[in-house]
Amino acid sequence: MAFYEDFSRVYDKVMDQALYDEWLAFTQRHLPTQTHSIFELACGSGALSVRLAEHGFEVTGLDISEEMLTLAAKKASDAHVKITFEQGDMRFLGDIGRFDAVTCYSDSLCYLADLAEWKKTVDGVFRLLNDGGMFIFDVHSTYQVDEDFPDFSYHENEEDFAFLWDSFAGEQPHSIVHELSFFIKDTDGKFIRKDEVHEERTYPLEQILSVLTDFSTVQIFADFTDEAPNDTSKRWFFVCQKAV
Repeated sequence: MAFYEDFSRVYDKVMDQALYDEWLAFTQRHLPTQTHSIFELACGSGALSVRLAEHGFEVTGLDISEEMLTLAAKKASDAHVKITFEQGDMRFLGDIGRFDAVTCYSDSLCYLADLAEWKKTVDGVFRLLNDGGMFIFDVHSTYQVDEDFPDFSYHENEEDFAFLWDSFAGEQPHSIVHELSFFIKDTDGKFIRKDEVHEERTYPLEQILSVLTDFSTVQIFADFTDEAPNDTSKRWFFVCQKAV
């Protein structure tokens, strides 16, 4: 458990915490006032789940990574909030309940291999939503993936950890490969290395809209604002409502 605690501290330090406050604010602006239950898809280490619970929502979080869920459960316990966490794959959402809203942030849908997997995931989300429910998610824009990410490099060194992040253009259109390495100091003074490869892919807006046709309304915004995307927007936000 000591390693997970250290990894959580490093992970949350590397991942800008201010972004979670922006995801929270965006969510609150676009949820109907009667929203009570929220299902956070790809909840990761629970940073947003905890924030949502602290604002009075009944939260269920799902992630494919047991390590991340271990961190999320500890974070919820430390914050003294009750959150249900489930281990699972977003492509295979079973009958785990009904919710007023589903969120999926931090470009998590970009990890799906193709639009067929997107459709399977979106169909699963649609089934989980109550009538009138909201599905809110974000993805990288094509501009971000094609222009900003290739050859991106970020290295950070601290006394008790080091973090290396390098990105390269992928083989598929609008795709990127992130190579991450963490070096975390253990209790015995030795460093533990953890390597991850993250492959992401995004799509032009019209292709994303093609898998959202079951929703009665779909609004598109950019970069945590309530403004429409432009040619250099980095992150697209979708606010989709199921018919009442």
